[in-house]
Amino acid sequence: ATSIDEVFVEASADDDFGIASRARHERDARRLFEAQRRVAVDVVDADWRGERASSVAARGGVTVLPVFAVGRAQAVLHAIGKLKQQGKIPSALPVFLDSPMAVSTTDLYQRHPHAHKLNASELEALKHVAHMIETPEASKALSRHHGPMVILSAGGMATGGRVLHHLALHLPNHRNMVILTGHQAEGTRGASLRDGASTVRIHGQDVPVRAEVVHLQSASAHADKDQLLRWLKTMPQAPGQVYVVHGERDASDALRSAIEHQLGWRALVPEHGSTWPA
Repeated sequence: ATSIDEVFVEASADDDFGIASRARHERDARRLFEAQRRVAVDVVDADWRGERASSVAARGGVTVLPVFAVGRAQAVLHAIGKLKQQGKIPSALPVFLDSPMAVSTTDLYQRHPHAHKLNASELEALKHVAHMIETPEASKALSRHHGPMVILSAGGMATGGRVLHHLALHLPNHRNMVILTGHQAEGTRGASLRDGASTVRIHGQDVPVRAEVVHLQSASAHADKDQLLRWLKTMPQAPGQVYVVHGERDASDALRSAIEHQLGWRALVPEHGSTWPA
């Protein structure tokens, strides 16, 4: 097994991280920034392009991605693997998956190859694209190192999990970046970061937010209103009643209204604690 320290020694020796001259360093920094900003390319669309003037890697930054352990983490890893194969991400850019559940879930992909669409080479890339962090000691060891590197850690809305330790460490540094992948429910730290909060409360402390925060809205794994309506239209006959039970109030009511007006079906958003049929 390779230790965290050995990972960074190997990265420093790689040509992609060479700093023999300032020009070469700046060129490599641009490549590293490209790598970091393209991490979620297969999970997002035009939200994440090269219009940003600053380079995370050039300023020695760390990119932290709060991800859900099941599904989202593997989708992002798959994107990274494809981009490394294409030479769009330097092979020496350290990537870490710091979540025991996400690591275990990634292993399930290997054990059940017929339950998903990844082929053998993609499975192999998924297994090796990141350094899998499971023990608390290995997770803590990441805090001794600084960028450029990418850290994926659960949970996806920053409501708990190891990602809180990474956010507490890296949010105060303006060189760093936090990429929020997908929907951030109201009342979560992820939503606060999305909305531009100057501080977030983590482990009883107010942590200043100086890192750049990017929200990739299109990375949500949930179907949107139009997709749900298309799915409902495939039903052989109209149900007697549609209950919209998952989602924030405004979005749920918008879906209810669309079901009623576009499909002509009875739909409602049940109140909390209500019983149906009444």
